[in-house]
Amino acid sequence: MRTAIILLVLVAFASVPGSLVPQRSSDPNGVIVFRDTNPELFRFYDSIQLFDTFTSVWFSSIYLLLFISLIGCIVPRSLYHWRILRAEPADEPASWVRLPFRRAEPATGGTVAALDRAEGALRKAHYRVVRNDTSIRAEFGYLRETGNLVFHVALVGILATLAVTGGFGWSGQRVIIEGQTFTNQLASYDSFHPGSWFNEQQLEPYGVTLESFTPEYTKDAVNDAWMPIDFTAKVSVTEGNAMREVVLKVNDPLVAGNSQMYLLGNGFAPVITVRDPQGTVVFDQPVVFLSQDSNLTSVGVVKVPDGLSEQLGMQGFFYPSAVDLDSGALSSNNPEPTNPTVTLNIYTGDLGLDSGVTANVFQLPVESLTQIAGRLTGTDVVLTPGDVFQLPGGLGSIEFTSLRRFIGVEIRHDPTQLGVAVSTFFVVAGLLASLGTRRRRVWIRVRGTARRRELEWGGMSRGDDPRLDASLDRLVGKTLSSAAAKMRGK
Repeated sequence: MRTAIILLVLVAFASVPGSLVPQRSSDPNGVIVFRDTNPELFRFYDSIQLFDTFTSVWFSSIYLLLFISLIGCIVPRSLYHWRILRAEPADEPASWVRLPFRRAEPATGGTVAALDRAEGALRKAHYRVVRNDTSIRAEFGYLRETGNLVFHVALVGILATLAVTGGFGWSGQRVIIEGQTFTNQLASYDSFHPGSWFNEQQLEPYGVTLESFTPEYTKDAVNDAWMPIDFTAKVSVTEGNAMREVVLKVNDPLVAGNSQMYLLGNGFAPVITVRDPQGTVVFDQPVVFLSQDSNLTSVGVVKVPDGLSEQLGMQGFFYPSAVDLDSGALSSNNPEPTNPTVTLNIYTGDLGLDSGVTANVFQLPVESLTQIAGRLTGTDVVLTPGDVFQLPGGLGSIEFTSLRRFIGVEIRHDPTQLGVAVSTFFVVAGLLASLGTRRRRVWIRVRGTARRRELEWGGMSRGDDPRLDASLDRLVGKTLSSAAAKMRGK
């Protein structure tokens, strides 16, 4: 048991790096950022598997040792408890002087009748009773050790569930723009984190279309800031030939197939249209801009690799409710789009999309590009819906066509939920049974002469039991009350 407690503490300490350091399984972008900003520290952390804490050799070793230790604790205790359950209550002690509870009461109605009444009271109180002609042995509280064992078995159940079924789980993230449909297939995810035994066939087919997204805000008069109070996404779900309309809210996930979809974030996706010098559309789609503050001031990147004489890249800010500051810069004073505005820095050059290396869609390699418009060029690009900007050198044009909203969702399949829930129930039940039960032993013997017989009660408890006297006094009182009732009946 001491070893198990030490290992539990070690598991708690070993889990700390998983909270402080970004994990590849849950935050791969965070790992990339850490690598770019701290390359030397990244190599050290990676060498000791801090970015894969919960699957690392050292964490798995502690986890496995804890598992073995708990089993090694449970098996011998279970065998010993089984023998105790089958054994008779212990014989009375040689000396009653040291018993913490002692009472002597008249054997009203004769010895046999008095022992009958005492035996009946003990059995009603769920004592296990063994009786002979002149004495009774009784024991109570086997549920304490049973509850303790149930607690430990259920704890092993939690560990086993997480270790075995956890490998079949998976989670993924996706941004869905109004009017777009997400299909539950591997290629549709923006990021995906499979379990150790994941198979693509686990993805049950369904589609989710975002029909509309409606946020609600309230103004905090103290801080003079807008606070969100509710988010509502109306989606249509297609499974097989059936379609249903569903409202998706925070902490109210959508269940589809064998997975759950959670609403995590939201923002705006300005529709940007790029035309070549002849007016042919070469790019026309909503672009996700990631919010940076409570007023949803957002940043985004537009990449146009084809259709123009040069590759075109744009780095911009989106302001839902743009206002001019004294410095000449823009800011947003409201998360609702009362004055939607996009500002852009425009670049030409090689966007790095043909190198074969995966590129972050929210980053632009500006160091290797040439800026042709925007901040510091003397040509500011500030667009509201419907505005068109002519690119320098007759390269083409850019239009802020319209504005859409998007939501960020996480889709998760967690096969551990049922097993962990059942095990947790038994953990709590076993703990309550163990803490709420006391192991008590009671002996009753006949004392005195033939003319004056009395029953002597003796009792003790294993461990601290402040309610021992009160509990056994009640049993003695019940036998006396039963005796008095019978005497009145006669």
